[in-house]
Amino acid sequence: MSLQVVVIGGVALGPKAAARLKRVLPDAQVTMVDAHKYISYGGCGIPYYVSGDVSDVQQLLETSFHMVRDIEFFQDCKDITVMAETRALSIDRKTKTVVVQTKDGAQQSLPYDKLILGTGSTPRQLPLPGRDLGNVFTVSTLDEAIRIREQVSTGSVSSAVIVGAGLIGLEMAEAFADMWGISTTVVEVADQIMPDFLSRAMADIAKGHLVEHGVTVHTSEMVQALEGEDNQVKRVVTNKRTIDADLVILAVGVLPNDSLAREAGLLCHDRGGIIVSKTMQTSDPDIYAGGDCVLTENLITGKLGYYPLGSLANRQGRVIGTNVGGGRQTFDGALGSFIVKLFDYAFAGTGLTLAGARREGFKAWSTHVIMPDHAHFYPDRDMVSLELVVEELSGRILGIQGACKNGDSIKARIDAVAAMLKFRPTLRDLSNAELAYTPPYGSAMDALNVAANVAENVLTGQCTPIQPEDFARLWENRTQENLLCIDTREWPNAEPYVTKHPNFWVNIPQGQIRDRLDEIPKDKKVVLVCNTGARAYEAQITLSDAGFVTLSLQGGMGFISETGFNPNANKDK
Repeated sequence: MSLQVVVIGGVALGPKAAARLKRVLPDAQVTMVDAHKYISYGGCGIPYYVSGDVSDVQQLLETSFHMVRDIEFFQDCKDITVMAETRALSIDRKTKTVVVQTKDGAQQSLPYDKLILGTGSTPRQLPLPGRDLGNVFTVSTLDEAIRIREQVSTGSVSSAVIVGAGLIGLEMAEAFADMWGISTTVVEVADQIMPDFLSRAMADIAKGHLVEHGVTVHTSEMVQALEGEDNQVKRVVTNKRTIDADLVILAVGVLPNDSLAREAGLLCHDRGGIIVSKTMQTSDPDIYAGGDCVLTENLITGKLGYYPLGSLANRQGRVIGTNVGGGRQTFDGALGSFIVKLFDYAFAGTGLTLAGARREGFKAWSTHVIMPDHAHFYPDRDMVSLELVVEELSGRILGIQGACKNGDSIKARIDAVAAMLKFRPTLRDLSNAELAYTPPYGSAMDALNVAANVAENVLTGQCTPIQPEDFARLWENRTQENLLCIDTREWPNAEPYVTKHPNFWVNIPQGQIRDRLDEIPKDKKVVLVCNTGARAYEAQITLSDAGFVTLSLQGGMGFISETGFNPNANKDK
């Protein structure tokens, strides 16, 4: 008798597991159940459908060869029975049955030999007054995306507020502001945007690009209520202001949808999420689970974490399909790798941020570099900014984030580190990493190699750096700190700063440092600056050899200007 398999969930994990199972065990009888009308769609493409980059919602439902993944497709092409608009009500593990309810209210019992749970996630709810007003959305389903697109395309939405500055929230902000010209405001309770994904310096770069493209961003601000007229939202009230809003997106994260598993007595975490083994089995070996409803081991910390990522769900789905079909594959863990497009820039990362590493108990620090994404002499280069997070004593790499106008360029570098992190790489490993090179696509010494070398220089004491955010604070208090910045660039670059701040900014090009040692005071806090940090580092070596104590600005003026900080923006104090 053929294996009977029931799959609950039909968006990412479920279809992948079901399709893989049918490939390895073609005679299996597979039934997939989903509560919604649309199945197996590209949920991560929703912001791009709203923006108009994806013109037709059907494109999110198509395969790469333009077949629509609907009920008939799964039946005819995959031999998988799909029950859409059907809700799974309960699991009886003793009788090995699932009770489901169709859209007309009828209930039936589905027997199974193996059960796969891909129940996904549910939007985190904010208990706000006015939450039930019209035009308040969470962007959790394709149905909602269609309604949002319909609203903005009528021209009736002139202002929108996004509550939450995570990946989805910022992608939606871009969608409204860029394509539709809607006055868009982002409100975030944390003191920076993308707090779980980017360091403060990288987040400042991202915020600057949002503001540059007309998006208003308020951080350290809490939404308290939604106000409306005629049952439609019109205003968002925070603890600091009231903002006009014809449409509101609540994007404050998601929670694992584990209620079905929990009610069935499967092991779940106290804070939410189904516990699974490396073979993706739950506490019941005949029930598998994956995707947004489960917790996954972090490959750096070894602790369970929550990673609601479509790419991860698909990889886990393949493992589940293989194992249900008799295989023995494992899914070892996750790093939380991500990339997000914000107008003309891409921001990406993998592993731990500096703050995240320190929260996990690592004695960590980070280093910043900025350099061309390919050979400096080849035209049309873009600057790539990187922040490498390192464990202090061992030199172990814990994570990396980056930004670049060329999304493919930054993705390639983040992916390279992501592939290494599982194996506990050190700075020496990354310094010597062999990366493909030709002038149109890379540098002889890639930005990743350079980032590792800069970090190694710090680790060995050859370079004494100051981080961009620390320099910004130091500059704001330059009089009290007795600060002197020595600009090691040539005069045309240094002149605007020297002219405006003659008491705090002087110009000694790096090539002249040895001959002008008598001009450098030993009773001031000296910070060496240049465009990217390279010349300042060379100058620091010379000065250290001559007995001077200095700091070198990491990433140089190029990196710090990307964060939005400009020493010439304020007067001397």
